[in-house]
Amino acid sequence: MNQTMISSLVLLVEDDAEIALLLERYLVRSGYRTVRASTGQTALAHLQMLRPDLVVLDVGLPDIDGFELLARIRGSSPVPVIFVSAMDDDTDKLLGLKLGADDYVTKPFNPQEVVARVGAVLKRTRGIAGGEVIRHDGIEVQLDSHVAIVSTESGRVELPLTVTEFRLLVCFVRSPFKTFERASLLDACMPESDALDRTVDTHIANLRRKLADCGQGGYIATIRGIGYRFARSTSV
Repeated sequence: MNQTMISSLVLLVEDDAEIALLLERYLVRSGYRTVRASTGQTALAHLQMLRPDLVVLDVGLPDIDGFELLARIRGSSPVPVIFVSAMDDDTDKLLGLKLGADDYVTKPFNPQEVVARVGAVLKRTRGIAGGEVIRHDGIEVQLDSHVAIVSTESGRVELPLTVTEFRLLVCFVRSPFKTFERASLLDACMPESDALDRTVDTHIANLRRKLADCGQGGYIATIRGIGYRFARSTSV
């Protein structure tokens, strides 16, 4: 494991002390630094003060529902989040992704799987190498700083993207007008995940909304029966 991964700080938000300790042991053994929070309020405080590199978030917390906490996190931070749920239900998984989770794990889980997911998401976070800047219309993507900026009538605005949303945008801006199949977008943006192809739809919907909020609506056309294309279009 390289030095970047070794220095990564993982925030474990889990109210079950035994599960939290087990995950902590496996993560530390793999070279990560960890900090634990058993409540949502403590997690928010750690986020503000410690700026972790990744959050492992359980849905069943004593004070704040995990879905609500994820929404609060996404209101102020693009930190990668792995959502943990005891409910093996696609609806809950898709809701977590819609709220901005980068991956999900269902309980009961193998702690080694969680460690692998942590490494995969962090790799995606830092895996876009080079100082290249790519542009399309009023959208600029800075690959080295992991920043996406749109030009608006009032100035330049940074898009608050999650890791997966950023990687989707990179794919699109690098190849505008190309039609991407869902499976190829999933492979490009979540290669180590076992997520379903339709989870791409949730990330696409979030990316569309954020672009529209900054005055760059109309991108990402749905190509029925195939996938998506990045180009302004009035037809889908």
